[in-house]
Amino acid sequence: MESREENKEEAVGKNFIEQIIEKDLAEGVYDEICTRFPPEPNGYLHIGHAKSILLNYGLAQKYHGKFNMRFDDTNPTKEKVEFVESIKKDIEWLGADWEDRLYFASDYFDQMYEAAIKLIKKGKAFVCDLSAEEIREYRGTLTEPGKESPYRNRSVEENLDLFERMKNGEFEDGSKVLRAKIDMASPNINMRDPVIYRVAHMNHHRTGDKWCIYPMYDFAHPIEDAIEGVTHSICTLEFEDHRPLYDWVVTELEYPHPPKQIEFAKLYLTNVVTGKRYIKKLVEDGIVDGWDDPRLVSIAALRRRGFTPESIKKFVELCGVSKANSSVDYAMLEYCIREDLKMKRPRVMAVLNPLKLVIDNYPEEQIEYLEAPNNMENPELGSRSVPFGKELYIEQEDFMEVPVKKYKRLYPGNEVRLMNAYFVTCTDVEKDENGNVTVVHCTYDPASKGGNSPDGRKVKGTIHWVAAKTAVETECRLYENIVDEEKGVYNKEDGSLNVNPNSLTVVKAYVEPELKKSQAFDSYQFVRNGFFCTDCHDSRPDALVFNRIVSLKSSFKLEKK
Repeated sequence: MESREENKEEAVGKNFIEQIIEKDLAEGVYDEICTRFPPEPNGYLHIGHAKSILLNYGLAQKYHGKFNMRFDDTNPTKEKVEFVESIKKDIEWLGADWEDRLYFASDYFDQMYEAAIKLIKKGKAFVCDLSAEEIREYRGTLTEPGKESPYRNRSVEENLDLFERMKNGEFEDGSKVLRAKIDMASPNINMRDPVIYRVAHMNHHRTGDKWCIYPMYDFAHPIEDAIEGVTHSICTLEFEDHRPLYDWVVTELEYPHPPKQIEFAKLYLTNVVTGKRYIKKLVEDGIVDGWDDPRLVSIAALRRRGFTPESIKKFVELCGVSKANSSVDYAMLEYCIREDLKMKRPRVMAVLNPLKLVIDNYPEEQIEYLEAPNNMENPELGSRSVPFGKELYIEQEDFMEVPVKKYKRLYPGNEVRLMNAYFVTCTDVEKDENGNVTVVHCTYDPASKGGNSPDGRKVKGTIHWVAAKTAVETECRLYENIVDEEKGVYNKEDGSLNVNPNSLTVVKAYVEPELKKSQAFDSYQFVRNGFFCTDCHDSRPDALVFNRIVSLKSSFKLEKK
């Protein structure tokens, strides 16, 4: 039998949503839980949505319940099939499996209409002729109660007639709305006779021109949850003030086993752009090449850049679930992808800023193949053969004609190790007319094959390289934050984005021939340069393109508990 202390520790380890669910199950409020993820298909999902997806799906899995995937498509002005498909792809990639439980709010338009009729018959809803501006004026303020609409006391018969005529398309957009009749003196402004239906002559991506009235989100959402048997409707904190209206709708419509709305804190990442209108402008202005540009934090962009579902899950797990809003540094997300990839992916040599190195005493035409481990920390990944020859490429930063103090790499007279190859000693350099070094000349020690000397002498520096004759020329894209971190995301004067002009640097690089076979989304650790992923849009077998996922250095430290 478990002790009280053990039970106490277990309870402390659960987040507040899990505690609510377990209490509801224990008390028989619900026999089985059902959660849902309900995006509006008006844009691409971002990292914040990933938290909601994984939270809702994870709870359904943990408590052996059901998980619904539902599109809240009640606003046809902004919705597109393109967004529906991108959202489905993102959720599948994250590993949330909705099985056969895919729904659309538009599936329930007939039931929502009937629900509105029911409220009218109960005297709980009325057709209002006030304009949107007048409704705002009548609503009151946080300190002053609102005023009742002059149309609030229309008869049930008149309201039924007008609402049916709204449905039949007799009235212009904005001329009439259906409002819930609640309390214009309520301290909660959301309860001051909110609009629940509006006239909108629009084509819907699923229902076409069948409807010219559409329900408002606060009315539609609780009905969708109730129809689907959702038990715990988990949403972010901005909906906390809307919960009384959610409860009012399911109560007045007399749903058995009504769903329970629970709010949690949003996931805020520092110095990133998630606002749809800002991303849309970045796309339209050609600053980014689409909603999945690797500098963005849409789920599609993170996938294209080379992030993995496992790294996103780890990130969400580290962020935790709470009621208090807070910001998380982007460095934590980078930490998670480094941790996920470092043992999984092969480490290959790539030179991003090439300088030619010639080994003068190496046979002119000879190409030999040297064995190199794919990942020294994970022997299970095996090894590969790497071609080696007289002419190599090394990084510009690995040579210094006049070395600074404690510089351990290549300079005149110094000996270094070529990774997995030989010891070489710098003997001479060639320069261009401006005095820039263009070629470094060395000699090598044939007895040091594999990077170890038989006489036991040590070298302090090890550098990576690529054989010039077999090297594959590629394009590498190096990313920084899309916004200027020093200025902040938004310009305080006009609200525009402070775009970082150096957010993308494209370099010509040379990589091992092993990478010729890389496919879209294949990722590697380029030794000393970071983790890179084969671009899914622009990379071709004859013109490889790699995106840098993340550098190897981290500013984030995970606190050990």
